[in-house]
Amino acid sequence: MKLSKDRVKSWAKEAATTVILIVIVANTISYFRAPDLKDKILPEISTLLTNQKPYSTLESKDKPILVHFWATWCPTCKLEAENIQTLSKEYHVLTIAVKSGDDSKINTYMQEHDLDFKVINDPNGTLASRFSVPAFPTTFVYDKEGKLCFSEVGYTSTWGLFLRMWWAEK
Repeated sequence: MKLSKDRVKSWAKEAATTVILIVIVANTISYFRAPDLKDKILPEISTLLTNQKPYSTLESKDKPILVHFWATWCPTCKLEAENIQTLSKEYHVLTIAVKSGDDSKINTYMQEHDLDFKVINDPNGTLASRFSVPAFPTTFVYDKEGKLCFSEVGYTSTWGLFLRMWWAEK
């Protein structure tokens, strides 16, 4: 059965319209689910990463930073992990694994999924509470002056993350 050009164009137009509507609805929902932070400035965090290397948010001074809260048990986080990995090769990324076990369990998870971005272990959810994280994954983008530019709850595409970081550089 051959499809006419008009039929193919109609289906393509309908598919494009559906994708645009899904993006609009998803972003609207994310906007309303975003945490309401009392302080819109990136707090100083100085601690050890799960690989036992020292880390401080001061490392991102004069550069935008993406702060990403996730969990090893979160299915959406697993889907988004490759996006975070890709972004971490180009930008300053700090991730915080919440209630995901001890450092060795998180490091094993990272190794099994071929991930090497920076991870802080938040075993009791203390940092997540400090950032008013409502669900996982939750992502914050701070500009080069440490001011919050974007917050996102739920899955974000690689290009969406790149666009937000690009905007934060301006």
